[in-house]
Amino acid sequence: MIFRGIYAIVDQAFADRPLALLECILAGGVRLVQYRAKLGIERELVRAMHARTRAYGALLIVNDDPEVALEADGLHVGQEDLAGCDGAGLRERLGSRLLGISCAVPAQAAVAESLGADYVGVGPFASTATKGDAGAPIGAPGVRNVVLQTALPVVAIGGIGAGNLAEVAGTGAAMAAVVSAIALARDPRVATSALVARWNELIG
Repeated sequence: MIFRGIYAIVDQAFADRPLALLECILAGGVRLVQYRAKLGIERELVRAMHARTRAYGALLIVNDDPEVALEADGLHVGQEDLAGCDGAGLRERLGSRLLGISCAVPAQAAVAESLGADYVGVGPFASTATKGDAGAPIGAPGVRNVVLQTALPVVAIGGIGAGNLAEVAGTGAAMAAVVSAIALARDPRVATSALVARWNELIG
C-alpha cells in the first residue's frame, strides 16, 4: 500500500547533503519521500534522488514545481500554488504520477478530490519551524475532521516526531509527514527506522 506509514520530507533548508539524507531515510524503511527546496529545485538533483528511490522500490514526490515533478513520481502543491494554476490541467499534465495537495479544512480536501488528487496533506498538526507560512496548528481534532470527511488518504504534517506520533495515528491519518525529527537527528537512519517501527506498532 503506497499511502501507509512515515512520509519523509527532505527539505533543502535542513539538509546540506540531501542525497545522503535520502539514503538514510530509505535505509530506515520509508517508501514515500518528498523533496522540498523553496529557493529552487535542481533538476539534476531530482534525477539523482529518483534513481535512489527507484533502487529501494520507493517513490519520490517533488514540492511545488510541476515541470521538475515530471522527473519524479509525483507533485505536491499548497493552496497558494493551486490558486495560481489550472488544477485540472495539472492533473492531466502529471499523467499517472501522484498528486498531493495541502489542506487544512474539509472544504479544501473536497476541492482536491475534485481535481483528481491522490492524497491530501493536512495540517499543521503542531507548531513547526520548518515552514514559516504553515499557519496555526489544527491539532488532532482538525486532522481527524478532514479524515472523516474525505475519501482521500490523509497525510498529517507539521511538527510531528516521536513524541506525538501516537496522537497522529489516533486521528486515522494514513501517514505522518516528518521533516526535522529525521533531518536534525544525530543519526537520521536510526531515527527513521524508529519512527517507521513505532508507526507500524501503533496502527497494527
